Amino acid sequence: MIYRELTEQEYRDAESRILYEDNHLLVVNKRVGEIVQADITEDETIPDLYKSYIAERDSKPGSVFIGIPHRLDRPVSGIVMLAKTSKALERLNAMFRDGNIHKFYWALVCKKPPQDAAELSCYLVRNERQNKSYVFRGDPAGRKDVKSARLRYRLTDTTDRYYLLEVELLTGRHHQIRCQLADMGCPIKGDLKYGAPRSNPDGGICLHSRRVTFVHPVKKVEMTLEAPVPESWKGLHVIDRLTDF
Repeated sequence: MIYRELTEQEYRDAESRILYEDNHLLVVNKRVGEIVQADITEDETIPDLYKSYIAERDSKPGSVFIGIPHRLDRPVSGIVMLAKTSKALERLNAMFRDGNIHKFYWALVCKKPPQDAAELSCYLVRNERQNKSYVFRGDPAGRKDVKSARLRYRLTDTTDRYYLLEVELLTGRHHQIRCQLADMGCPIKGDLKYGAPRSNPDGGICLHSRRVTFVHPVKKVEMTLEAPVPESWKGLHVIDRLTDF
C-alpha cells in the first residue's frame, strides 16, 4: 500500500498532536477545519493523515489500519479517538453506543446561561438538506427521525463578553451541543449556523472536545485524556487563566 509522503513539517505536526498511542488506540488533537470522515470536498481526513504518518514512522510496507468509532464536525476542535485494530474498533463502537466513553467539551458562548449548571433534555430532528438540527417540540411517537438528546453543562468562568461552559455530552446526536446551547439562548462563539452574531477568523467555532474518560478497551485500565485548546483561543483571558494550552 502506498501512502502520501508527508513533508517534514507535516510529519512533525502530526506527531505533536498525538495525545495517546499504543498498539490498539490512537488519540489525537483535531484542528479546526480538519475532517474525520470523507465528504464531498475530498479533503484529506485525519485517519488518512495518520495512516501516512504511521507508514512512514514505522517503515510499514503493508496497509495501515485505522478505524473510526466517532467523529467531530469540521469547525470543532479537540479529541478524536481512533482504533488501530479491528478488535479495538469493535469494542470502541460498543463503548460509544453504550455510553461508556465520557466526553467533556469546552464551549465559549455569547450569552450567560439562565442557570449556572443544568441538564438539558429535548428531542432533535436533523434537516439533511441544510445540514442542521432543530429542537423538535411535537409528539415524537412514531417519528424515527426524531432523537432524544441530553447533556449537562456548568458555567466555569466569564469575561466581559463570553461565558465558558463545560459540557458533558450524554447522547451523541448531530450538532447536539451547538443546537441545544443555541436553543437555550447561548449560541457558541463563531457558530453562524446556530445564531452567533459573527464568525471566527479561522472559520471554526469555539467548541472544543477537551477531555475523555474511559476504560481502555483491551488493557482494561481507566484513562483520562485532555486536549490543549486551539491557538486561536489564546488572548481570551478566561482561557488563559484556566489552562497552559
